[in-house]
Amino acid sequence: MSVRFKFKTKGGNSMKKIMSLVVVLSMLLAPVAFAASPWTEEKAYAEKVSGKLQFGLTNTLLGWVDLFATPNQYSNEGKNVWAGVGQGVVNAITNTVGGAFQLVTCIIPADLPLPNGGVDIGGK
Repeated sequence: MSVRFKFKTKGGNSMKKIMSLVVVLSMLLAPVAFAASPWTEEKAYAEKVSGKLQFGLTNTLLGWVDLFATPNQYSNEGKNVWAGVGQGVVNAITNTVGGAFQLVTCIIPADLPLPNGGVDIGGK
């Protein structure tokens, strides 16, 4: 003897629709939001590990620079500086935490792309 409960909700399949929309949008926007890390272009395993180690160390130690660089960039482009401050805080946190993750996992050549390619020490 089995007992089955039937629950009816007012929204029907609205949660499924929302989740489907989120999945589709994330797949469409993912390539736009994050580009591959520069070390992924290397061919040999040792070069990838070395590149990921350098990339992780740079972002871990210099992630805080985006606190000042992003508002400055927004100001130079004529955008809202306060929006640049907010984006700078987000970039600094993601670059620092993402860099630490890259640093800890440097022996595994799997990429975790950072927003805007991480810290730009070349001034591009």
